[in-house]
Amino acid sequence: MSSTPITKETYLEWYRSMLLMRKFEEKTGQLYGQQKIRGFCHLYIGQEAVVAGTMSVIKPEDSMITAYRDHAHALAKGVSADACMAEMFGKITGCSKGKGGSMHFFSKEHKFMGGHGIVGGQIPLGAGIAFAEKYLGTNNVNICYMGDGAVRQGAFNETLNMAMLWKLPVVFVCENNGYAMGTSVKRTTNMLDIYKMGLGFDMPSAPVDGMDVVAVHNAMDEAVERARSGEGPTFLEIRTYRYKGHSMSDPAKYRTKDELEEYKGKDPIINVKHAIVENKYADEAWFKEVEEEVKKVVDASVKFAEESEYPDASEIYEDVYVQENYPFIMD
Repeated sequence: MSSTPITKETYLEWYRSMLLMRKFEEKTGQLYGQQKIRGFCHLYIGQEAVVAGTMSVIKPEDSMITAYRDHAHALAKGVSADACMAEMFGKITGCSKGKGGSMHFFSKEHKFMGGHGIVGGQIPLGAGIAFAEKYLGTNNVNICYMGDGAVRQGAFNETLNMAMLWKLPVVFVCENNGYAMGTSVKRTTNMLDIYKMGLGFDMPSAPVDGMDVVAVHNAMDEAVERARSGEGPTFLEIRTYRYKGHSMSDPAKYRTKDELEEYKGKDPIINVKHAIVENKYADEAWFKEVEEEVKKVVDASVKFAEESEYPDASEIYEDVYVQENYPFIMD
C-alpha cells in the first residue's frame, strides 16, 4: 500500500488535473484539424491516470522525462497551458520558444526535461539525470517514461543494467497502450508481460493497471520511495490505452471499435468522478465549476497562442550551445 495517503483533496486534484489534460488534448485535436497546429501531434486522451497518479506522490524537485506524447506530462508538472499551447503553435512564448513543437516540450523551471522525438532516446537521458542527482547528493528522483515500442531499443537494456548496477534514483515507466504506432505488442514479442524485462537485471518490476489512478499512485509511491531511499530503480509496465490514433495522421484502422469501447468503459476520469460522488467529496455544482474553470484555461491558452509572435529568424542560432559565442558557422 501507498505510504502517501489518498485523501479527499487527492481525488479532487486528480479530477481537476486529468480533466485539464483531456480538454487540452481535445482542443489540440480540433486546432490541428483547422491547420492552426502543424507537424506531428500525438494525443494522450485515455492515458491521463498514468501521469496523475505519479504527480500525487512526487515532489516539485523531482524531474520527469518522456517521449513525444508529452503534452499531459508538461501540464501536470506545472508548465502553463498558455506556454504549452503557444509551443504547439510554434510561437516564441512557447515553453521551447516555439522551436520544439508538439514533441519537444521542455521546462527547466519545472524540471520537465522533455519531450523527445527519437524512440527510446529519453531512456539513457533519464538515467543520466538520476546519476546527476545522486552525484550531487540530492534526494530527488527522476521519472522516465517510454512507450511499449521503445523497450525494443538496445539503449533500454543498456540503461536498465547500468541504473541497477549504480542504484540510480530513477523510476522507469513503460506506458503500454498496446500499440507501437500501428503495430500491436502481440506482433513484436512472444513475451507480452513487458515488466518481466526488468527482472533480467534483478530490478524490482511490476505490471500496473493504468486506467486506475489509485493503482498508479500506489505503485509509483512504492517505486519513488525505493529510489529516494537509495535502493535504486524500479521498472513499471503501466497498462493503459489511447482513444485516438498514434498521431493525428493515424486513422487507427488496426483495432476494432469493440476494443476501443471496452477501454472507454474504463475511462479514468469517469472512474474518479464516480469515486468522488460515492464518497460525497463534492457535489454536482463543484464538477460544473471545475469544468468551467478548465474550459476557461484552455480557451485562454488558445487566445494567448494566437496573439503571440513567431520567433525571429535570429532565434535559429540561439539555445544551440551552452557556451556563449561558440565559434560555429552562422553564414
